[in-house]
Amino acid sequence: MVNRIYNFSAGPSTLPLTVMETIKEDFLDYNGIGASIVEISHRHQIFLDILENTKKLFRELTNLPKNYKILFMHGGAQMQFSAVPLNLISRKENKGSYFITGRWGILAEKEARLYGDTEIILDGKTYEYRKIPTFNNRKLDKGTSYAHLTTNNTLYGTRWNSFPNTWEVPLVADATSDILSRIMDYSKFGIVYAGLQKNLGVAGVSIVIIREDLIGNALPQTPKLLNYDVVEKQNSLPNTINVFAIYVMNLVIEWIKKQGGVLEMEKLAKKKSDLLYDVLDDSSFYKILAFPEHRSLMNVTFNLKNETLLKKFISNSEKEGFFGLKGHYLLGGVRASIYNAMPIEGVKELSSYMKEFEKING
Repeated sequence: MVNRIYNFSAGPSTLPLTVMETIKEDFLDYNGIGASIVEISHRHQIFLDILENTKKLFRELTNLPKNYKILFMHGGAQMQFSAVPLNLISRKENKGSYFITGRWGILAEKEARLYGDTEIILDGKTYEYRKIPTFNNRKLDKGTSYAHLTTNNTLYGTRWNSFPNTWEVPLVADATSDILSRIMDYSKFGIVYAGLQKNLGVAGVSIVIIREDLIGNALPQTPKLLNYDVVEKQNSLPNTINVFAIYVMNLVIEWIKKQGGVLEMEKLAKKKSDLLYDVLDDSSFYKILAFPEHRSLMNVTFNLKNETLLKKFISNSEKEGFFGLKGHYLLGGVRASIYNAMPIEGVKELSSYMKEFEKING
């Protein structure tokens, strides 16, 4: 019997146990062919079937409109910080607009400056990124090429509960940390992209969901592997794709479908996060980072009011079988990432541990 811990890491994150077991079974001999999945050519029909099934399942789970294409690209979500402006910024005034609600928005806007002008149309810095300010869409220049936001902020534990109206300006969303954890109307976006390593599988690849009319606007200097037009026309295979990552994603979204789909994931996310927020709200021992109205359902961030006890909290938690609770190095504190694959039993045990730790040390 394998000794499995509860992995609360922000990413790479925990995977469903049944998916891990399937990977283990397939690794040496995929589907009885006598070769591993990682040994199969990305152009072999075996992999092409996996690729097409992955796209089909994603469309089904998201009710994705027909005029959206699904691309898979190297480099994870941060590579899209470059790909988005390279492909979109020349559409109108050679300018991209950015909603800054945390570290990933800061990095995305900084990267876009290499390829054109940028404007920051909302910045939560005043609130130390612990809440998302109200957006007045009259501030948005209708001539801007796109408007970019991060749907869920892993560092600060905040999220957009509803998304801003950007009129005819394409809204671009980095949904890495909450994709397929809540119902989203993809028709409201020009592009939604995400690294796979939190809710979709393993690291190294990003999924890009893009409206058809936005393809074909790349700057002349755009590298081939970052050009949406090239990637779409070659079925995400302009070079050797990460076969293993797509295979794992296929298993993960099959698992989500078996759990009841995205709606059930959303319900479960609320139950899991409530277990932790209820402990924190009832406590004078812990201190929540995010404002109540913008709390993430994926990343619960907090600190101890007596910060000298933080090291003890983390070390004791590891002895109890909880892994990855240490907060991001920029913020410190505690971060419990409870993505789709985290079982509710793990969250229940963590909430019990938090109560007991407060009882003993409070």
